Amino acid sequence: MMKTCKVLVSAILAGFCIGLGGMLFLAMDDKVIGASLFSVGLFVICTNGFHLYTGKVCYVFQNGKDYALMLPVIWIGNLIGTAGTALILRLSRAASLAEKAASLCEVKANDNLLSLFLLGVLCNIFIFIAVDGFKNNVHELAKYAAIFLGVVGFILCGAEHCVADMFYFHAAGAWNGDMILRMLVITAGNSAGGILAERLRSIAVGK
Repeated sequence: MMKTCKVLVSAILAGFCIGLGGMLFLAMDDKVIGASLFSVGLFVICTNGFHLYTGKVCYVFQNGKDYALMLPVIWIGNLIGTAGTALILRLSRAASLAEKAASLCEVKANDNLLSLFLLGVLCNIFIFIAVDGFKNNVHELAKYAAIFLGVVGFILCGAEHCVADMFYFHAAGAWNGDMILRMLVITAGNSAGGILAERLRSIAVGK
């Protein structure tokens, strides 16, 4: 129980950090600058060892049953953390950013489920590049370059990150039955993409 509580708190902090990155992205008119600043969120998560669903799901086959059972806890914690950041946004003068979040949510609401799934797969290939690069690169500069390039890559190509989308849905007040379904589809895509990337890497390098 104590371990589960620690993981939940860590996941809440990770969600809050992604929310901070999302706020920075929404605040920038230039998409490239916004994508670059979004990487602050993953930087804080990786350097502090917080639990982010899209990063942790990549390694589910490397770990045991207990690890897999923690993934729903991490997902829920990320959901809570993003809600906290969004609440701060909506209660402050930064609430005007909610309109930008609503525009992003409208795009997702009008997309088809296959597209959302595939964009979720693509996203977590980028996230795997980021988190695995940070984890395994021996050079300090390469570690942080991996985070930066992975985050900027998934944003600029329009891929779907379930935790970032949690923040946008919270900020826009866009939750309904249809959006919950879309969130689950994106989460499934993220899971498939992360696991696929990790498995293919393991086969290629013989691990």
